[in-house]
Amino acid sequence: MPAETSQTLDRGLRVLDVLAAAPGGLTVTELAARLEVNRTVVYRLVSTLEQHALVRKDGKGRLHVGLGVLHLASAVQPVLRDLAVPVLRALAEQVGCTAHLTVADGEEALALAVVEPSWTDFHVSYRVGSRHPLHQGAAGKAILLGREIRAGAAADPGYVQTVGELQAGARGLAAPVLDVDGLEASVGIVTLGDLDAEEVGPRVVAAASAVARRLS
Repeated sequence: MPAETSQTLDRGLRVLDVLAAAPGGLTVTELAARLEVNRTVVYRLVSTLEQHALVRKDGKGRLHVGLGVLHLASAVQPVLRDLAVPVLRALAEQVGCTAHLTVADGEEALALAVVEPSWTDFHVSYRVGSRHPLHQGAAGKAILLGREIRAGAAADPGYVQTVGELQAGARGLAAPVLDVDGLEASVGIVTLGDLDAEEVGPRVVAAASAVARRLS
């Protein structure tokens, strides 16, 4: 027997989903057409979402996702960290490198969780909250690889390896976290020493898969 659902809530969530995919915003008429519902229904949905700052209207009357979504998103980050840290800790201890979970924040890569190995004489210090462009560094490039895989433009999950793109002499290797709805992320490692990609790469890919399973 199918579970009972709320049509109004479903429509409200669809409003947010459609607006999130429209950087230039939409008019009420355009939104109603995409949702295939009456304009009056859309007016009610938008009015309710505006009261909770989840939708905003610009000076031209176009609708956008509101800043209230940021408050909801910020509450998700500690959950992601808590679920990912055990996997990162195991990876860091296995390979002797700093391990991290990085997520896409617009067109930037944001380091959300970092674990350093406990037994090495030296390792790279990588700060939680660090940002860099997605096209620079292994972590960001792995997120872009994940986009290509989801779009069908790349078949092999694999991993991305870089040298010196964020810090002179630092070597990075990262793999995309796949199959988690609404999340663009990567798991990676960074080191100043030699890096055997053939040995470490599969471990990073396995760690990314383990994080995906914990988040699904």
